[in-house]
Amino acid sequence: MADFANKGRDRSRDRELGMQRNITRRDFLNGMAVGVGGALASPWLGGLLAAQGSITSAQDRPGYYPPTLNGMRGSHPGAFEVAHALRDGTFWEEAGRPVHTGEEYDLVVVGGGISGLAAAYFYRKQAGPSARILILDNHDDFGGHAKRNEFHLAGRMLLTNGGTVSIESPFPYSREARGLLAELGIDPPALQKKYANAHVYSGLGFAYFFDKETFGNERLVTNAPGGGRQATSGKWPDFLARTPLSAKAQEDIIRIQEGKVDYMEGVSQEQKKARLSKMSYKDFLLNVVKAHADVIPFYQSRTHGLYGIGIDAVPALDCWAIHFPGFQGMGLDRVPSKGLSFTALGEVTPQEEFHFHFPDGNASIARMLVRSLVPGSTSGNTAEDIVTAKMDYGRLDHRDSPIRIRLNSTAVLARHIGDSASAKQVEVVYGRDQKAYSVHAKAAVLACWNMVIPYLCPDLPAEQKEALHYGVKVPLVYSVVGLRNWTAFHKLGVRGVSCPGMYHTSMNLDQAVNIGDYKSSESPEEPILLHMLRTPCQPGLSAREQQRAGHYELLATPFETFERNIREQFVRVLGGGGFDPARDIEAITVNRWPHGYAYEYNPLWDPDWPEGKRPCDIARRSFGRITIANSDAAAAAYTDQAIDQGYRAVQELFSS
Repeated sequence: MADFANKGRDRSRDRELGMQRNITRRDFLNGMAVGVGGALASPWLGGLLAAQGSITSAQDRPGYYPPTLNGMRGSHPGAFEVAHALRDGTFWEEAGRPVHTGEEYDLVVVGGGISGLAAAYFYRKQAGPSARILILDNHDDFGGHAKRNEFHLAGRMLLTNGGTVSIESPFPYSREARGLLAELGIDPPALQKKYANAHVYSGLGFAYFFDKETFGNERLVTNAPGGGRQATSGKWPDFLARTPLSAKAQEDIIRIQEGKVDYMEGVSQEQKKARLSKMSYKDFLLNVVKAHADVIPFYQSRTHGLYGIGIDAVPALDCWAIHFPGFQGMGLDRVPSKGLSFTALGEVTPQEEFHFHFPDGNASIARMLVRSLVPGSTSGNTAEDIVTAKMDYGRLDHRDSPIRIRLNSTAVLARHIGDSASAKQVEVVYGRDQKAYSVHAKAAVLACWNMVIPYLCPDLPAEQKEALHYGVKVPLVYSVVGLRNWTAFHKLGVRGVSCPGMYHTSMNLDQAVNIGDYKSSESPEEPILLHMLRTPCQPGLSAREQQRAGHYELLATPFETFERNIREQFVRVLGGGGFDPARDIEAITVNRWPHGYAYEYNPLWDPDWPEGKRPCDIARRSFGRITIANSDAAAAAYTDQAIDQGYRAVQELFSS
């Protein structure tokens, strides 16, 4: 009887949240739960995909336009089942002998992300315009993590990034990466100066939401310090006095934020940095600063957006480098030092201004690459017009195009035809629509995740396979919510809220950029997109183990769970501003990335390898006519690194 009553209350609460509303959120598969092992009830989706029209050459069908799909995106249903079947050893018995398509190419690129597209671009540039190239991608769209989310609300198009957001990098762009952007017509400093539209949120600040489960009391506290130049910003004592934090926690946070104390007095700079590189920021706060344990939940998720893990697994030295508080009085020189990760090392190195953000993130870079590679795939020729241009997916795999992009196609085998030392051709096999197909080429670039390469290239040396398996990609979720308007935010005086203890740890109005014919929302009465971040951390484990656990969690979580948590969070955080999730939410897209950022070496867990002996150095070695790209090959999740690795992989082919 009690269970029945609880279910009734749950259904009533779902109605209050608007779970029954027919918003743009689900297709047939998006609400289906995925098992912990990552496979659906039917690993190949069989008739389910056919029922959706996702059969052979689905991308050629009229109306095919994945950027506008809502519901579960990112690593969407249909994108990973073939790879999991290959991993689990069941692929070949299900697919049977591959069918040779009869196609012969100069190059096959596995992976249609930024690195793979860049590799195709560099190869054509060197081989000539007649070079025949096939790009295979397991997703229903190109771009990899540079994914475009396109919403149509109240008669207007709104864009945001479903993955990688900006062009910036910790280090200056290489000549090759900078040259590629220039050839595409992308001048980041000029675009930033001309099109940034931050004034839209002028006067709106940032807030913290303290949930009762974590902090013992439920409270939204606005006017948070450090809101930036375009936002109102309070003082730490005034802000903290309005929080439910204990008096001791408030006192310690003020000391952390504003104090100038040398917590390692008498110790040399070199020794300070060495110690800080081997302790987490959490340990630094508790054991060196001697802060009360109550401060940890306040800071715990601050590193989620950059590292995908909490402060328990990020070195204190990295947190110093990225300007976290607590180090003001320690006299540390901002110079490159041993013990810093890739990102943190870049933070203490002179940088150039490469901060421009397209409305759809780096999806615009991917789209410009595709426009260059496949003429006629979309209109225009500038960085401005690509934003609103419509992509013709039917042109991407057209037989009369020298360069073809084949979506929904997961590579399962790459091998030389003959001995790897002397072979002149490679065979690449891919799975599509419950069948296996093979093509031949003079060479292949594997611009896919390092972790899958040992499975699809079994002839690699054992040492290289081990190195390819070392990095564990960072899982994360970018949930995007289409709102009827943003009057609740305006009423509360906020543009973003940090929610350290909640399912999504942050929620921010989308960055405002007007470029070309694209206009972002400017009035609180207009529809807008809101970004939410979730990283499925498991504090207490090593970074790589946290990421492995996160992979399973994300693949085991159905869309309905994300939606319910999103709606609950909105009403709890913004209810005081009059927000009603049943009325004000128009669309939801969950960009789920079980394998998101490239793994970046972490001094807390990883050894200090000799030069040239890092796992990524060994993993990216060329193997006959097969070379390896992707940001995994750099162990750095940045767009310029993906481009650089594509360039290197191509140069290895031409120099062999």
